[in-house]
Amino acid sequence: MIAGVLPLLTTLFDIIRLRKGPEAIPHSSVLFVMCLVAWIVAGEIIVMLIVELDQSDAVSSIALGVVALLLYALVVVSSQRSPRLLQTLTAILGCGVLLQCFFIVSYSFLMPVLGRGIAGVVSYLLLLWSVPVEGHIIARTIDRQWYVGFLVALAVFLIQIQLSSFFGPADLATP
Repeated sequence: MIAGVLPLLTTLFDIIRLRKGPEAIPHSSVLFVMCLVAWIVAGEIIVMLIVELDQSDAVSSIALGVVALLLYALVVVSSQRSPRLLQTLTAILGCGVLLQCFFIVSYSFLMPVLGRGIAGVVSYLLLLWSVPVEGHIIARTIDRQWYVGFLVALAVFLIQIQLSSFFGPADLATP
């Protein structure tokens, strides 16, 4: 089982390091659903880990993530790259899960040593890396320069921040 998942995790890690693109992810609806479920579970763990957050923050975070996925889907479809959509969304979710796991580990280890405030800032900086990662994924998907994808991801992130004022104080605006 683990031997079958290891190549996928390696590929996702390479995407996070901006070395591969979503084309390296298998075109599989089952994999998409697995990444979606893992993304939701990782988000729930973050909410449980951070005392200041509650279940409404988890719902807000999921809603904001879905909005981001829909916006990215709109960009991909409007760029006439619909066949790449499943791989793109799977890559975004899969990389999001890994970044959330990095957050969980860093926050868990840093919080007892540095306190909640500093551990939170350091850990959230890891989550902010999702903006260039998602930009890289989008740029590779729509065959544009890296900065076009980065601007799209930055716009989606800013839309999420704006929408979070409607949903409540959710601090987890990244997919």
